[in-house]
Amino acid sequence: MGRKLPPFAAVRAFEASARHMSVKAAADELCLTPSAVSHQIKALEGFLDTQLFERSGNRIALTLTGEAYAGKLTHLLDAFLEETDAVRGAPRTLRVLSTPGFAARWLVPRLPRLDFARDIRLRVSNGAPSLDFATNDADVVIQWSDRPTPGLRVEPLMASARYPVISPALREREDVRHPEDLLRLTLFYDETDDAWSEWFAEAGLAGAEFPPGPTYPNCELSTTMVEQHQGVSLAYDAVVRGTIESGRLQRLFDVTTLPMSIYAIACPEARADEEKIAAFRQWLRTEAEAEGVLPKHLPQAAE
Repeated sequence: MGRKLPPFAAVRAFEASARHMSVKAAADELCLTPSAVSHQIKALEGFLDTQLFERSGNRIALTLTGEAYAGKLTHLLDAFLEETDAVRGAPRTLRVLSTPGFAARWLVPRLPRLDFARDIRLRVSNGAPSLDFATNDADVVIQWSDRPTPGLRVEPLMASARYPVISPALREREDVRHPEDLLRLTLFYDETDDAWSEWFAEAGLAGAEFPPGPTYPNCELSTTMVEQHQGVSLAYDAVVRGTIESGRLQRLFDVTTLPMSIYAIACPEARADEEKIAAFRQWLRTEAEAEGVLPKHLPQAAE
């Protein structure tokens, strides 16, 4: 007996609508009219003899059955596409979303060591990268913090202590020799998880009155301003090592804050073991472990 499979067009219409949570968006993706997509979904519901969406006007919401079915279909269709591309000889592109700082200062310089680096399509996010894999056009997200998220596999990637960094030109001009010298310079502050108080306490200057300076929403902006000789920031060692080795920044003093977990790898749980995603995750962890920055059991950053 042959397999009693649902119409493929109906499966595609339902999966796209569930992924976008929009019949119109699914219609745009499939080059169909919204009416045709709705008709295909109705046909699938008839084939299954169950309701997949709850409808209210133009709005749709997945039923519990529909939600479970959609998740499995997305995984199967992704695998189907990957196998098809492999037969056609077209390598599957891996879509990676990350912060600008992680991309520029850590990931991109190491990509040439990755066997399938040419298949990486890298995108950066101005703010915290979205973990909504239905809309973020990503297979893997490098996010800030490693808090668990339902439906995702989140693996800690990087832990780091912090220390002040300065441009060589500013250090020479201001003759910076001791921690107290920083109190007469412009300091850059982080909007969340600012650690200057912790660092000055470790340096023996607890209770010191800090100089004024701008507050930035992320450490990458403050680090960029340091490279432009505008002041001093408290940088994460794991992120700026390459920049220091290049000579664009200099580390100040041997005092550091306590290390904390910062970046983590996130991907849909249902797709975590796909060949290219699993290989990329393993490569990231191997690179981090080789540098001694792979976290174990550390407090996570709030930024």
